[in-house]
Amino acid sequence: MSKTHLGHTARKRFGQNFLHDDYVIDKIVSAIQPDNGDNLVEIGPGLGALTDPVCEQVDRLTVIELDRDLAKRLRHHPFHADKLNIIEQDALTLDFSSLLAAMPDKEKKLRVFGNLPYNISTPLMFHLFDYAEHISDMHFMLQKEVVNRLAAGPGSKNYGRLSVMAQYYCRVIPVLTVPPGAFKPPPKVDSAVVRLVPHPTSPVNVHSVDTLERVCALAFNKRRKTIRNALKDCISEQDIANLEIDPGVRAEVLTLHDFASLANFVYEQGGDCL
Repeated sequence: MSKTHLGHTARKRFGQNFLHDDYVIDKIVSAIQPDNGDNLVEIGPGLGALTDPVCEQVDRLTVIELDRDLAKRLRHHPFHADKLNIIEQDALTLDFSSLLAAMPDKEKKLRVFGNLPYNISTPLMFHLFDYAEHISDMHFMLQKEVVNRLAAGPGSKNYGRLSVMAQYYCRVIPVLTVPPGAFKPPPKVDSAVVRLVPHPTSPVNVHSVDTLERVCALAFNKRRKTIRNALKDCISEQDIANLEIDPGVRAEVLTLHDFASLANFVYEQGGDCL
């Protein structure tokens, strides 16, 4: 199958797969429920599969597009050009708090959505988590495996660092599964749409998010290791036991609350868990 769609060749380096299935598009837009007063931001609008139906419901949409050719197409859009605020930048480098500050209604938080390039989806979500206080919700098309990891709970084979950190910042709600045929060119994997809703208040008290991330990374780095072995450079077996956590278990059974307890202890002891 040709990788050219509507006159544009999908670029591998940008991880481009263009959504074209009307049923799936309608389901995603229905899940987003765009409202005219919203500070809507689309990451990677591409050929406008989501941009167009969203613009039909609202008067203003900010889009972030790295591909210069696609940004140019959007600037000359026959119907919606005047509704679009086009930011030609890599979303991974964008300051989303400044983006909100430039919105006409700064009192309303950002609503972010997009069909994310799968090669940058995880770092991009971590970048957005840094701005969670400025975001009311996010709707993303991702690799299905990534959505499974985001939503996984303790004891699941999909549970890992991404699950813990995503659930520290957000409520994670899988919305729908999308087959490869909904895209041109079709990716080699199933996709899924997820809704991420930042918590108004964190579900656990954490002294340092950096320490929480480092403890999670170490704990899950070698999944078959017990916590006592994985974290031996940060915290002693006795100290783990004193936190009412079994030092002989593996990371995959620990809850967000457990990880918060471990991270807070490490931080209080001045440990850096390198």
